[in-house]
Amino acid sequence: MEFQLSPEEKKILLQTARQAITARLEKRKPRYPEPTELLKKKCGAFVTLHKRGNLRGCIGFVIASKPLIDTVAEAAQSSAFGDPRFPALTAGEVKAIDIEISVLSPLRRIESVEEIRVGVHGIMLRSGFRSGLLLPQVAAEYGWDRDTFLTHTCYKAGLPGDCWRSADTEIEIFSAVVFGEEQS
Repeated sequence: MEFQLSPEEKKILLQTARQAITARLEKRKPRYPEPTELLKKKCGAFVTLHKRGNLRGCIGFVIASKPLIDTVAEAAQSSAFGDPRFPALTAGEVKAIDIEISVLSPLRRIESVEEIRVGVHGIMLRSGFRSGLLLPQVAAEYGWDRDTFLTHTCYKAGLPGDCWRSADTEIEIFSAVVFGEEQS
């Protein structure tokens, strides 16, 4: 079964993400749109921020522990103000930010890397106490094949690039509904 969101639900989630960011910058309580029943269901999601085409923040939650609408609001604020790779977003930058949301399917452990479809699946890789995750769109954006995608997921976990070949490495895949703001 493939997870679907209506155009209206996507719009509500994008408005929620932007409202979460701007409300925090303006030091006020956010005014979120009313969620549909689907948006009240627990679901994992990532919010990615781009500024003039460059990554400006990306944080998310793989495990579905909150309603999707709340997950998106929290991920948006974390992407804007808590991604350790970037300084906190400033009020002067907020209008230049494009928001992309990835709503995740549940993780599914695989027995063979042959199950991974580049551009369709994201990867969660674990070995020992380390883990790394790359969203499905990353491989497509960089034109990676499956082996390169797996290698970069190992790097993201802080592991050698060939760790995915080890029997001790657990690999799970997921799909995502990915959408973003229409910029004029």
